[in-house]
Amino acid sequence: MESFLKKTNPNKVKYIINLHKVFIFSVYVISSDGQTSLIYCLSNNILGFSITKIMFGEDAEALKQTKVTQPAIFLHSVILAKSLGYSFKAEMVAGHSLGEFSALVAAGYLSFEDGLRLVSKRAIAMQKACEQNPSTMAAVLGLENEVVENICKEIKEVVVPANYNCPGQLVISGSNEGIDIACEKLTEAGARRALKLPVGGAFHSPLMEPARAELEHAIDETNFTLGICPIYQNVTATAITNTEEIKENLKNQLTASVLWTQTMQQMITDGLSSVIEVGPGKVLQGLFKKVDRKLDTQSAGL
Repeated sequence: MESFLKKTNPNKVKYIINLHKVFIFSVYVISSDGQTSLIYCLSNNILGFSITKIMFGEDAEALKQTKVTQPAIFLHSVILAKSLGYSFKAEMVAGHSLGEFSALVAAGYLSFEDGLRLVSKRAIAMQKACEQNPSTMAAVLGLENEVVENICKEIKEVVVPANYNCPGQLVISGSNEGIDIACEKLTEAGARRALKLPVGGAFHSPLMEPARAELEHAIDETNFTLGICPIYQNVTATAITNTEEIKENLKNQLTASVLWTQTMQQMITDGLSSVIEVGPGKVLQGLFKKVDRKLDTQSAGL
């Protein structure tokens, strides 16, 4: 599938791939467009099952499975970006966690097919890692990053900061016992909330090492090409264009923290003035507003 983006906008416009919500498919994918239909056919063949039947409601329970959820989210984001055609013009891109794969496809670093293959392998590897090491995550509100980091270091169980979402909002990841201990200590330290999340495992933590090792080989075997603009990666929070660096950062993503707060701050420092969120809702726009209320933010849509 050919690249559908061009770097032409004189303003600093960043397209964010939103992966937080997956349920508004029908808003975007009811289309007679031949290329959209081709994307679905390719997806079913690559995955080895009909993800389109699941996405359109024939098996809602299956959508909760990691091996289905992640490819479905990826598909949603990429198809929405594709539907924007030449109006999708970016000078910077980024994606939160899984969304980084969608951003790489949107910016031309990865083909759609290769992106979907990696996302599928990532999902399966993560599910295996979760089964090997029962674990979880928790949201922490109202504490400085340093306070959360220091408390995590004090705990003998595996507990680490996983997602730096915005100032005063962190997600921690670790063993079930470690997260329980951390929530108690963080509450005592003054957190407005330290709440366990209904997730299947400790994503972006050392407990994902088996998944990282499994995905590493797949990334090495995948062809990456020069993109149309820099991507700000989760692991570094800096603008990257070198494909070898991108591959190395992508390998480390599963066990490293998502530096989203730092990413937003760096993009603003680099001249960002307008944010367009590609996906349903306004979650990531809201996070940007917590960093700079003056930013122009909007949602992409048909």
